[in-house]
Amino acid sequence: MHAQSPIQRRKSRQIHVGSVAVGGDAPISVQSMTNTDTLDVDATVEQINRLAMAGADIVRVSVPTMDAAEAFGRIKARSPVPLVADIHFDYKIALRVAELGVDCLRINPGNIGREDRVQAVVSAARDNGIPIRIGVNAGSLEKSLQRKYGEPTPAALVESAMRHIDHLDRLDFPDFKVSVKASDVFMAVAAYRDLATRIEQPLHLGITEAGGLRSGTVKSSIGLGMLLMDGIGDTIRVSLAADPVEEVKVGYDMLKSLRLRSKGINFVACPSCSRQNFDVIGTMNALEERLDDIMTPLDVSVIGCVVNGPGEAKESDIGLTGGSPANLVYIDGKPASKLRNDHLVDDLERLIRDKVREKEQAEQNTIAREG
Repeated sequence: MHAQSPIQRRKSRQIHVGSVAVGGDAPISVQSMTNTDTLDVDATVEQINRLAMAGADIVRVSVPTMDAAEAFGRIKARSPVPLVADIHFDYKIALRVAELGVDCLRINPGNIGREDRVQAVVSAARDNGIPIRIGVNAGSLEKSLQRKYGEPTPAALVESAMRHIDHLDRLDFPDFKVSVKASDVFMAVAAYRDLATRIEQPLHLGITEAGGLRSGTVKSSIGLGMLLMDGIGDTIRVSLAADPVEEVKVGYDMLKSLRLRSKGINFVACPSCSRQNFDVIGTMNALEERLDDIMTPLDVSVIGCVVNGPGEAKESDIGLTGGSPANLVYIDGKPASKLRNDHLVDDLERLIRDKVREKEQAEQNTIAREG
């Protein structure tokens, strides 16, 4: 199941957000954003740690004031992942976080004001090796574009992006990525497809303000899925009105389903029916909760009967097939043991963790031999 994805990705210029490569041949990175008060350093660091544990490659932090910039510096010193500072208008905040070691500036050059201020920010970014993210949003288009188009449109989003890009082009600063987000799936997809033909820089994908956990996941999966299938996108954020950790989980599940990333367990599970020989839904809920900490790629199938179970199990690292009086476990596609229902989740968790340790040890041995 870890076969290479058939998706041919758009060729883009590679930049680096701290230690994370974005664009080029780098894996598509997953981002999220803190929703704590940035001035509360401990709470923000705690949330960043949870996001990192869930698999976030990059985290964005809002920096609306100079006090928040000072707090950002303390947060950055304790962060396990690269941080993007979210800044909108005050160029002095951008200059300060650049001094404090920010990994990327999310700032639209056209919003900063005078050309000398734009030059100051770009110079600070260039001198410190900091990329810039241009972030266009349908809900905050420039007034001149609102008058021109009457309402947000894909063309308006792209024109806004190109205006900001022109600032960086004039200053010979190519190390940036761009997003053109909208809450409307069709608008966002059309804008990204257009922009992808105009620039070589990486694209940061997102359906902004997508909604709650369920509706936002569906909307994001459709919109981002269409773009990712086109080969468009170098880094993504799933915007949900939910715990930011859920954004990371959904993002990774999205990329795993398209074989664009492999991290953690890829579960294959039946929807459950009257043929099931154990509680498939309860088993899956328990396994997902218990095994949330595993980052090693592993395919696990959980099928409630013998109709589809053996076929799925033979393609999995570990497969469970419902049976009577006991359920059959396959390891590496071969029948290995039987598990009864009374301790099913405990026994299956143990087998999965044993397999993870085995894979990790094999990988370490390979690295040691090659070193």
